[in-house]
Amino acid sequence: MRNRVAILLVGGALAWSLGNDVFAEPNASSVPAKQAMTEAGRPLQPVVEVEEELYSYKPANNGAGPMWCFGNTCIVRTGDKVFASGIRTLPDYVPLNNVRWMLYQNAGGKWTQVADAGDGHEREPCPIVCFSDGRVFLSTNPSSCKPDQRDGPAQPQVLEFRADDPSARPRTLLPKWRRDLAFHGHTYRSFAADGEKHEMVLFYSIAYDKTYWTFCDSKGQWSSRGEIDFPWGKEYDKPQPVRVCYPTVQLKDRAVYFCGVSDVVEPYQAWREYKKQLTGAEWDYDFRRLFFTWSDDITTGKFHPWVEVASRDKTAGWLFPCDLWVGPNKAVHILWSERAIDTRLREKFFPDAKQSVALNYAVIRDGKVQLRKAVHQWDEGEKKEKPGRGRFHVTPDGRLLVLYYVSGTSAAGTRVSENRLVEIHGDGALGEPVKVPLKVPMESFFTAGVRGGSAPSMTIDMLGESKGTMRYCRIKLQ
Repeated sequence: MRNRVAILLVGGALAWSLGNDVFAEPNASSVPAKQAMTEAGRPLQPVVEVEEELYSYKPANNGAGPMWCFGNTCIVRTGDKVFASGIRTLPDYVPLNNVRWMLYQNAGGKWTQVADAGDGHEREPCPIVCFSDGRVFLSTNPSSCKPDQRDGPAQPQVLEFRADDPSARPRTLLPKWRRDLAFHGHTYRSFAADGEKHEMVLFYSIAYDKTYWTFCDSKGQWSSRGEIDFPWGKEYDKPQPVRVCYPTVQLKDRAVYFCGVSDVVEPYQAWREYKKQLTGAEWDYDFRRLFFTWSDDITTGKFHPWVEVASRDKTAGWLFPCDLWVGPNKAVHILWSERAIDTRLREKFFPDAKQSVALNYAVIRDGKVQLRKAVHQWDEGEKKEKPGRGRFHVTPDGRLLVLYYVSGTSAAGTRVSENRLVEIHGDGALGEPVKVPLKVPMESFFTAGVRGGSAPSMTIDMLGESKGTMRYCRIKLQ
């Protein structure tokens, strides 16, 4: 039977249990984790060292964009060099597969385009990862369709670059899969690396019943591969697999951790019919249930039963994964965005429900949720900024931070649009949020994090979208 752990609502508020020393090893010393975390220095302050435009783009109108691979990253740091991938829209190609990837390097404070797809084309932006030895890998999904064709067969590839000579012709790696698969423009793929161990894992979700994965070991061999059946939606009007998409994935010491959101056509007939009256569309996808699974050792091919971390299925709400980080004690830290209800349906189906918008945080160990709380929450009728998306950042001494966006009207009545940084202490308590003084705040962004192979750092490398441009920011923590 599948395990299911759900976040509960008590009196309209998020209920959570706080355990002590959630970062600490079981049976560790009696020194409180919070004290160990903070004795090294005062609260960290963000100093913006660089803020600039990296490239501009034109909409491809293909259902994707430069931030489409949300759970991955398009920016990594290896040593003193930073790499970022981007996309360029092809005016002579019809959607869907009408963009080409580009690869940029920042060395010595200057950005340079060092590679591109040549005459290749595909639909989605290309996530990247890196190893501690200076290798950089780009996941690409080139399509074989012609310029006037909407879609066609694709061939997943991983291109290997070297930080010391990124303009050299990359080595092409062809991932191996458990079976022959009909790849095409939609991949919903996840790309993660263990930067220190020089290993990586690639997921493709091209079906509604399962996701496929392949693992590349430190010898450069795709030595393990398999598939994960999606959880079963027995609650739906017509029971069906719950496709899980947009996951955040981490590979650490050959263990793999996977957290994604439900992505199925509206499963409740009454809601679907009412939505059709409002929109005229035959379909509408739900993003309402957050699922987590993990493998203790990916080479075994075995994954634990799914855990349902959070759900807004009763009020047609909305959830979306933001980030995931695995601590040294194997505690899994999860960050996600959450909205309580679909206000279009409230009057007819749940008139007493109240709206809320939250950036939520949970800690899972051994498949059980040990802590959950809101990093920032807005409740209907409240004078307070609404939170947007966030990302974790880990420092070399193990401090865990959340970088996130807020907007709206403050309690003082002023308009707010800014990024903030807050520390999560060892006992789960939140520090005081600090404004990141960006000239152009970023609502949607990637960072160079450990899931992409980058090392913990006192520098935050940030790549985000703003009005048709992709911008880079370098933030120093002091």
